[in-house]
Amino acid sequence: MVGVFYEAPSPEAEPFVKVGSKVKKGDVLCVVEAMKLLNEITADADGEIVDVCVENGQLVEYGQVLYKIF
Repeated sequence: MVGVFYEAPSPEAEPFVKVGSKVKKGDVLCVVEAMKLLNEITADADGEIVDVCVENGQLVEYGQVLYKIF
């Protein structure tokens, strides 16, 4: 286990992105909490979110696909 996936900056906030969102390289997609640190995960390419592969609060691992961007 690496950490916990969070789709929004706080429980009452809107998700950073959702299916259909247009993103640019460097845009924040989500945060992963690891050892009490919140790490922002950014887009590595421009495109559109076509799939969110994990659920909010799910444990994630190194190399796991979080989003599909086309």
